[in-house]
Amino acid sequence: MNSKVLKNASWIIICKVIQAVLALVINMLTARYLGPSNYGLITYAASLVAFAAPIMQLGINNILVQEIVYKPDREGEILGTSIMLSMISSLFCIAGVTAVAFALNPDEPVTVITCLLYSLLLLFQALDMIEYWFQAKLLSKYTSLISLCVYFAVAAYKIWLLVTKKSIYWFAVSNALDYGLIAIAAIIVYRRIGGGRFRFSSELALSMFNKSKHYIVSSMMVTIFAQTDKIMLKQMLDETATGYYGAAVACAALTGFIFAALIDSFRPSIFEGLKISEDVFAHRLTLLYSIIIYLSLAQSVAMTVLARLVIWILYGASYAPAAGALRIVVWYTTFSYIGSVRNIWILANNKQKYLWQINLSGALANVLLNWLLIPLMGIHGAALASLITQFFTNVVTGYILAPIRGNNAIMVRSIDPRILLEAIKRMRRKDKAQD
Repeated sequence: MNSKVLKNASWIIICKVIQAVLALVINMLTARYLGPSNYGLITYAASLVAFAAPIMQLGINNILVQEIVYKPDREGEILGTSIMLSMISSLFCIAGVTAVAFALNPDEPVTVITCLLYSLLLLFQALDMIEYWFQAKLLSKYTSLISLCVYFAVAAYKIWLLVTKKSIYWFAVSNALDYGLIAIAAIIVYRRIGGGRFRFSSELALSMFNKSKHYIVSSMMVTIFAQTDKIMLKQMLDETATGYYGAAVACAALTGFIFAALIDSFRPSIFEGLKISEDVFAHRLTLLYSIIIYLSLAQSVAMTVLARLVIWILYGASYAPAAGALRIVVWYTTFSYIGSVRNIWILANNKQKYLWQINLSGALANVLLNWLLIPLMGIHGAALASLITQFFTNVVTGYILAPIRGNNAIMVRSIDPRILLEAIKRMRRKDKAQD
């Protein structure tokens, strides 16, 4: 296992652990203060905004690391072009989120205003493209430290909101602060450590869009089967049910930052491995798969056993109905993370055109399953629909579509525990040699 990858991942994970604990405390206090109904409304707004995020990003976030790794001499152009395109797109997305919220909830002005305020984070997410440069250079310690400092500042602000008993509108707009402050600080650090000057290139914009366009519809489909359950719960039941389900999903994703950090840190190394040979590429991808699968399975078992206790500690007795949904929904995280690793293989092998087929089938399945199961099982039906959808999309479709079966072969090979054990042994031997 590459030591630089490990150091990069370590920086991300250590800072993210602190952030996650801080965010957990703030989220717990906020959920208790707002109650299941208003917390459900924030969850609903977040789901609508999540639908707009793939359009705002134009799929560029999926190819940015590869572009920077392969064209380091044009990094300023790549980043400048990416940020400009995303910022323009974000303005249209904010208007779109507000319009959809009004169309779905014409007699609920509080819902519409909450969605508008929450959607402002899209503008700052566009600036957040700079983070992918740090990933590509394995310099994530900078963005990790920046994020940590910003999280402390924003946490203090949110505590002030709680102490002064502000309305739901204040909490909705507070989410944009994280992205805005992190992006601005990251750009400053980027310039200080010698990053290229931002420039816009229409030629590069067209070239990047031709690669990334496959991810737009694909990412939207992913969002559909990741967020439809919350929106359908609000429309078919009420915001209280959405609040319970939102709490369950939040608990299931508690350790998501660890998996994201591992995947982000391995990604540049895996792409570099492809330059060396197919064998090196496959070995590094197999190792990543193995780490992700065994970590996520361990998490799922623990969360299933401790679901009721976790909900009670984090959200209080008023959220007790969320425990049953948590026991189901936590198992879909394994398949979700598998899908993130699979996307590395797809990009490296230029199979992006198959993503829309994979994710469209998942989106349709999720909508149908939620429509059938929510009336029968409530929030448990939404959780089961998500689990089935993730398994179908990230495992079953890999066998249905012949061009991507090569990835499934690597995924299945990674289940062999000897791969992970051997990697751990190699790390220990290196540590002893250094000592």
